[in-house]
Amino acid sequence: MEMKKVILIGFIPLALLGACNKIGSKNGVDSGSYKIYGKLNNQSSGKVYLSELGEKQFVTRDTATVLNDGSFTFEGKVTEPSVYRISLTDENMILFMLENKEIQVEADAKDLNKTYAIKGSEEAQLFKELTDKLEKMQASGMQLQKRFTKATESANEDSVKVIQEAYQKIQEGNVKVIKGFIKQHDKTAVAAFATLNLINPETDLAFADSMATLLNKSKPESQYTKALIKRLEPLKTLAIGKAAPDITLPTPDGKTMSLSSLKGKYVLVDFWASWCGPCRQENPNVVRMYHKYKDKGFEIFGVSLDNSRDKWLGAIQKDQLVWPHVSDLKGWESAAAQLYNIQAIPQTVLLDREGKIIARNLRGPELEAKVAELLN
Repeated sequence: MEMKKVILIGFIPLALLGACNKIGSKNGVDSGSYKIYGKLNNQSSGKVYLSELGEKQFVTRDTATVLNDGSFTFEGKVTEPSVYRISLTDENMILFMLENKEIQVEADAKDLNKTYAIKGSEEAQLFKELTDKLEKMQASGMQLQKRFTKATESANEDSVKVIQEAYQKIQEGNVKVIKGFIKQHDKTAVAAFATLNLINPETDLAFADSMATLLNKSKPESQYTKALIKRLEPLKTLAIGKAAPDITLPTPDGKTMSLSSLKGKYVLVDFWASWCGPCRQENPNVVRMYHKYKDKGFEIFGVSLDNSRDKWLGAIQKDQLVWPHVSDLKGWESAAAQLYNIQAIPQTVLLDREGKIIARNLRGPELEAKVAELLN
């Protein structure tokens, strides 16, 4: 996904400790600081890095030396629980929620992420519990995506349909698991982080909004709570069932076209750009789906976030995108992108025959399954 602002690391999508776990002065750590005691198996030298997840990337905050026995320590303070990583390289890392506690971490240096154990912080342990769930979800989803690609390449419509239905059920199950985890731990920073990064507000606005209300009481100062509230505010006008804001922009031939002119059909508003790799990779599937359903009352309204007219028109021709297209060639500053709060592309908005929003950000088998359901 090409992103205007990097909010999270790929798919990764994450209470107070009991008296026996409180940190006292006897072990050298006061309640307003953290101390990380680390142990790396199969490592007896070198450096290990502690980095904070910023707005666009990880920022290194501290460096420690790995001793002969594989041990290392970090000590400092954080203003609030935040996502950090302990890493040997950019690929070999542990992601966790750091708070001002005494934390014990142990892992095999050959693969930190798959082997680490963490103790002493409930926020950190909850983050690990959640990411373990997400990795299992991701593995099953990738297997299904491979089957879907193979079925579409061989034009096996029966297999495509079966895979679409399986994908839909898996996605619904995954969302249910994530929501259950968030509700179970609704007073934690991990819950705020997970709601912000793992819940799609376009399709689950009511849940996200209810969590924002709860978190604004339990974690009002959390950066994740604040970001969630800010993110949801403009989406309330773009909720499922609301009339889609009209878009009127120039077409490739220099005329203008309005989204509202397509009322009477189911319309997929597709935000994309010639420079967006994932958009271009998705286009063959969208073209195939368009030809399959265009005579049944389905239309696509392409909204490009390009700056170059030549590149925009070249991509339309090369990818054989034969549906209506518009663009004001202002990139991320496009009037349509601002109107629909587009922060990343590709992104889609599906409308019913009356121009009301049915779904947002559907792609791949999930999108085709929804279109098939509406038209069949």
